[in-house]
Amino acid sequence: MAVTVVRDVETGLDASTSDRDGDAGDNPSWFTPKRLLVMFCIINMLNYIDRGAIASNGVNGTRKSCSGGTCTSGSGIQGDFDLNNLEDGTLSSAFMVGLLVSSLIFACLVKRYNPFRLIGVGLLVWTIATAGCGVSFDFWSITICRMFVGVGEASFISLAAPFIDDNAPVAQKTAWLGMFYMCIPTGIALGYVYGGLVGKYLNWRVAFWGESILMVPFVILGFVIKPLDLKGFAHNTGKEYGQMLNPEVQDQINNNGTKNVLPSRIEDLSGKVRQNFSLSSFCHVLMTEIGRFSKDMKQLLQEKVFVIVVLGYISYNFVIGAYSYWGPKAGQEIYNMASADIMFGGITIVCGIVGTLAGGFILDKIGSTIPNAFKLLSGATFVGAIFCFGAFCFKSLYGFIPSFAVGELSVFATQAPVNFVCLHAVKPHLRPLAMAVSTVSIHIFGDVPSSPLVGLLQDKINNWRETALILTSILFAAVVFWFIGIFVPSVDRFNEESEYGLTAAERSSIRPLLGENEPRTSD
Repeated sequence: MAVTVVRDVETGLDASTSDRDGDAGDNPSWFTPKRLLVMFCIINMLNYIDRGAIASNGVNGTRKSCSGGTCTSGSGIQGDFDLNNLEDGTLSSAFMVGLLVSSLIFACLVKRYNPFRLIGVGLLVWTIATAGCGVSFDFWSITICRMFVGVGEASFISLAAPFIDDNAPVAQKTAWLGMFYMCIPTGIALGYVYGGLVGKYLNWRVAFWGESILMVPFVILGFVIKPLDLKGFAHNTGKEYGQMLNPEVQDQINNNGTKNVLPSRIEDLSGKVRQNFSLSSFCHVLMTEIGRFSKDMKQLLQEKVFVIVVLGYISYNFVIGAYSYWGPKAGQEIYNMASADIMFGGITIVCGIVGTLAGGFILDKIGSTIPNAFKLLSGATFVGAIFCFGAFCFKSLYGFIPSFAVGELSVFATQAPVNFVCLHAVKPHLRPLAMAVSTVSIHIFGDVPSSPLVGLLQDKINNWRETALILTSILFAAVVFWFIGIFVPSVDRFNEESEYGLTAAERSSIRPLLGENEPRTSD
């Protein structure tokens, strides 16, 4: 009888759109795995261009200063709003406040609403918020806008990687993840250059407006193209519309109810929704969702492999986050770099692209298993930590550049393997939550505190070389955690059946994104 409910939803609610959307199980006409990868890579790069731009000397600028009776007005955000280093470092992490809260919310909403549409909603918020940064008038106004940038980014970072993992060729999964995460260092590096040039020749506010305009086409696509589904979840047309409107309808469908609760006409349905929706039903749904979230979190945190990989990732991100924000300024102060933005941007973009792609391809070559991923993580991070630490010991710029480049090359080789472990150490239906928890953890314990703490440390010791050496030494903590992971028993859970959120009717109607009898093609 549950099948009857689903059919009634499709015929009653979606009759007017059946010509447009077709069978809910069919692949969207726009879809190929490569198109999905390219689209997500561009969006990811725009996210990190924003992070690089706000850290660039052109956008971030310099604070006001007075020496020998002569005062300079400063430049960029720091100069316009007269920020000290602690406030400036806090600004770089402000968007994390929105991201930390919203990541977990989006991970829960994916069980109710189509994840592709949720990405569209997040990109819309991101676009509006970045435009708002360009019209901010003081520290607090730009801080609030940065928080909403985090809200917008949350849906994408929680859901994009599982989509890619679902649709990548089996023998190239880590390489595809490497291509996606390659956009992080590439985006930050382009952001340094973009922010430096725009801030120098136009105005720092224009940099934010440019980012917002570039994201608009992807916002539109997120709402108008036929969405995809994730492995472990079923979002048929009936659930997308009917359950959004009426929580009681959702409960009856989820529990395989035997009664046809949907009226035959949309007008009758809307009236019934108004009648049935009440505070008690809302509280019932809320408590149900909280219970499900608690159950999922307990199951996730019992995965020792996941916990260990995230602990190492936190240490890693503490260093990388501070590097990305304070790197240009530290390089300028230590080595008197004439164009620190372009120098750090150039090193990061080359090493980021080569290192991240190499990490993915190497893991695929030696075998994409969790123990092999931990071996690559610990080895690459150890080499990277040695060379980055040594780089800041050089007095000469000519010694610093090659040593730091080798260090960054090794450090960035971890991006694909670490996310491979996060995705494959848990069951399919837990992947969005795993990515959200990983993201929340590496930010709330990693780069959120690292930027202001490094700024505070620099204010105290007033020596950028010592500050950089202290920061770099934290990479060795990541090496220890990931080395331990090699010896922890692990199971790749990617192909395990999802036990959550799928009724018998839904399981019977699920069709893989690429049909089971169809070969996976790369285009």
